[in-house]
Amino acid sequence: MEISGIVSAIFIGIINGVLGRLVLPGRQHTGFLWTVIIGIAAALIGTVIAAALGVGDTKGVDWIEWAIQIALAAVGVAAFERVKGRA
Repeated sequence: MEISGIVSAIFIGIINGVLGRLVLPGRQHTGFLWTVIIGIAAALIGTVIAAALGVGDTKGVDWIEWAIQIALAAVGVAAFERVKGRA
């Protein structure tokens, strides 16, 4: 992976993490750094899932891949909140 790929993953992770938090109802107490980490993980896992479904590389914007990544980020933030709340 090149530097541009790492920078892209961080940028997409920030966007996915923030959008994932916005999708969830109510207030989340997850910090920005955790949101970014969860977003980056969601971006990487979402890319793999989209590729497995055959929608990872389409002409134009990959809306389905992006939706998968945001959904995973929302699930990740919700799961983190739940685990953090029990600790």
